[in-house]
Amino acid sequence: MKQLSLPIRFGVVTSVVLVAYFLLLSLFHKHTNPAFSFFNAVITAFGIYEAIRVYKLQYLEEFTYGEGFKTGLITGGVATVLFTVFFLFYATEVNGNFIPQLLEVIKGGFDTNVGMITAVVAIMGFATTVICTLTIMQLFKKSQNVFQNK
Repeated sequence: MKQLSLPIRFGVVTSVVLVAYFLLLSLFHKHTNPAFSFFNAVITAFGIYEAIRVYKLQYLEEFTYGEGFKTGLITGGVATVLFTVFFLFYATEVNGNFIPQLLEVIKGGFDTNVGMITAVVAIMGFATTVICTLTIMQLFKKSQNVFQNK
């Protein structure tokens, strides 16, 4: 349980930063522009990186690729779930016109179903989590390279 608290804490902090970034964008009416959501991947990647880095520092002897990967997935998963819950709350309770405004930017005759958009947000978050974790673990894994000093 002690080993799970670290990625959960980093996931909560990452989600807080994601929410703050979204609210900052909404202050400038840029939250409906999908291009700005690419920075969410940077925020998520940094949260995952820090979680794995701290986990490796705390549990150096027990650190394996699998443990680091699990830490990254939990961190990103917690951040994604919390941000998706916030997104759903924002789209339904805070700004009811948000989804139509968002889809107006895309212009493709899409349905304005809040559930579908929320599912897309969650899927994008989980995909970002897996990709970032796989990428970041390349920095932290123990090298099997014959030519590198261990």
